[in-house]
Amino acid sequence: MAKAKSGGSAKLSPGKWSAAVRQNSDALDLERGVFAKNSPSAIARSLKRSAERSSRRKAEPFRSAMSMLTFYINRAGRKLPRSKLRVLERAKSELRKAFGRD
Repeated sequence: MAKAKSGGSAKLSPGKWSAAVRQNSDALDLERGVFAKNSPSAIARSLKRSAERSSRRKAEPFRSAMSMLTFYINRAGRKLPRSKLRVLERAKSELRKAFGRD
């Protein structure tokens, strides 16, 4: 965490807190570039693999994988191109299928 210059309490720099969540939370150890993939099924497979292998997660694998996907979509917000948003939304369906929850 970066401290404020005025000597106040420790605060994260703008735009850095979501990276800290991904790195330090008890969620998943994700494959590098997983959300940059263009195939919904490839994203789902990678998230599933990460969720099943992770020793850091506290929830069941499906919940952890879906949470990370949703977290990424929400953090990207309006900056996410519509075409990428469609791929990521389809990845949710593929993730449900991969875990047998369709």
